[in-house]
Amino acid sequence: MVRLTTWNVNGIRNPFSYHPWREKRSFEAMFDALGADIVIFQETKIQKKDLQDDMVLVNGYSGVVIYTRNSKCCPIRAEEGITGILCLPTSLSPFASPTSFRDLPEEAQIGGYPTVEQLALSHVDAAMLDSEGRCMILEFPAFVLIGVYCPANRDETRDGFRTGFVNMLDARVRNLVAMGKRVVVMGDLNISGSEIDSARALEEIRKGNLTELDFVSAPVRRIFNQLVHGGKVIGNRDQGREIPILIDLCRKYYPDRRGMYTCWEQRVNARPGNYGSRIDYVLCDRSMQDWFSASNIQEGLMGSDHCPVYADLNDKVSLDGVEVDILDILNPKGTFENGERKREYSPADTLPLSGRLIPEFCQRRSIKDMLFRQSSQGGSQSNINAPDGGTTTVSTQKASSDVSLSAIGGANIASPTSTPTTTPGVPGTPKRPQRVDDGIISRPKRLKRSESSTAAATAKGQKTLKGFFGLKASANIPAASTDDEKDSSNPSGTAVSGSPQKETARNPRDPSVFCPSGDRCGPEDNGQQQPRTADTITYDGDNGVNSGRVHDPIANKESWSRLFTKKPPPRCEGHNEPCISLVTKKAGINCGRSFWICSRPLGPTGMKKTGDEWRCDTFMWSSDWNGPG
Repeated sequence: MVRLTTWNVNGIRNPFSYHPWREKRSFEAMFDALGADIVIFQETKIQKKDLQDDMVLVNGYSGVVIYTRNSKCCPIRAEEGITGILCLPTSLSPFASPTSFRDLPEEAQIGGYPTVEQLALSHVDAAMLDSEGRCMILEFPAFVLIGVYCPANRDETRDGFRTGFVNMLDARVRNLVAMGKRVVVMGDLNISGSEIDSARALEEIRKGNLTELDFVSAPVRRIFNQLVHGGKVIGNRDQGREIPILIDLCRKYYPDRRGMYTCWEQRVNARPGNYGSRIDYVLCDRSMQDWFSASNIQEGLMGSDHCPVYADLNDKVSLDGVEVDILDILNPKGTFENGERKREYSPADTLPLSGRLIPEFCQRRSIKDMLFRQSSQGGSQSNINAPDGGTTTVSTQKASSDVSLSAIGGANIASPTSTPTTTPGVPGTPKRPQRVDDGIISRPKRLKRSESSTAAATAKGQKTLKGFFGLKASANIPAASTDDEKDSSNPSGTAVSGSPQKETARNPRDPSVFCPSGDRCGPEDNGQQQPRTADTITYDGDNGVNSGRVHDPIANKESWSRLFTKKPPPRCEGHNEPCISLVTKKAGINCGRSFWICSRPLGPTGMKKTGDEWRCDTFMWSSDWNGPG
């Protein structure tokens, strides 16, 4: 069995924060847990700073990455983009000048490129459609695999781009089928084919705000439903789209299943109540629908606002009336015969778009080679070139690991900037020379200053830090005892109370401790602390008299607590539970305002009402909440 899986990960690092991916935090372990042999990721969001040996660079926000397990399958061609207008990266191209995929020799093409008439259906330039890294195409001997991430319907200014992209996807699929090739389309299409695939649509229809006719007549949904068998189409079909081409595999096995959603809005915590939409698909050519034995969603796997969707290929399939092993036609000819491997995977099978050929990862060595160099008899350095002329895989992959990155989507990838190298074996010059006597590094000794010299310097020059916290000398405060001065001159190095470097911790009730208001918190009489009461008179150190102002330390503490303590959230009316705070992002006069709502997740119907286990209709602007009481 060979499993194909698609997953919009919403950032390729996201899944590793969730169970079960966080235990091992590796892609190899992730693929094993998914049980997938071909994995298509969307929205990888990989930047150059995030590069690791088990990843590859994808420029831009939108990205599609396809991983294939070498022990099961090996593609024979790879292309980026839906129109064929893009070129191979210069560093990976076998041609002297940049050549677009559609201009390659016929034996190097996947084919099925949109014609001039089909390109005219889109009001967006073909290069612009493929500039966001939204499509990767792999060809196996058995079929052509299209991994796609269609634009979302979030901004009306992008409607033209979205319609143009779906038009080109429809044209490419139909052209490939017309050539006699089998096609599998997988990915996040951002389209719900019918109302049962969208909880929001069902809610709007129930409220009377939307009709089924209006829902299925949306331009992008109409194109999609004409491409997929069983799609609802209102009126006559468009010219050139009279026959549906693809089969929705999940609907094939679960035709009437409701709540089979693959995406949930995280801002309203819609996943626990299963208030979502089905926009991730595995679609196949009608001629190969019997090749699959199962297809389903994996809604229990966390890690993104989407869940994985998979489809399983049979071990034996019918090809032109002859039963063959699926492994025989998922690899180049001669690799497998009757399901048994006859030839091992070799670097010669690596395609130009493979992540292993990116300059950052090509000719990589293991870090062990740098840390543990094998010194020769002449003392020369070990060879730093990778074996086999630059065909080694990523260094962190084990020899038993058979998962490789077949292709990545995005703009052309620039080679890294070279960095200067240092001569190995030459130690750096120390910043400061050190003297070594009998193997012990000697350190300069600090000179102890006598208390008398310190006191003299303090009297003439700058005050010590202690002077800023003590009371000013006055007539009714006696001077320090001369016995203390005698003790301070003790040559044994015992710490003295007058030294600022060895000052002991003050009692928090010491009269010289300051209140938050800046005044001292208690009186002092002849250097002796007086008993405290609830109300104490503040001592004015500047005038040497009592100021007459009364400060209650308990009241001060309470006032500071009220000032810095966060106000507790209000409680919802339906469940008497603490609410959560959100911020309005909808354009208008209230944009940016925060508000309180019930903390429970949205229910499956999307309704907010009191009396059930889901979110109630509690709503309050944050500016209207002043705290309890």
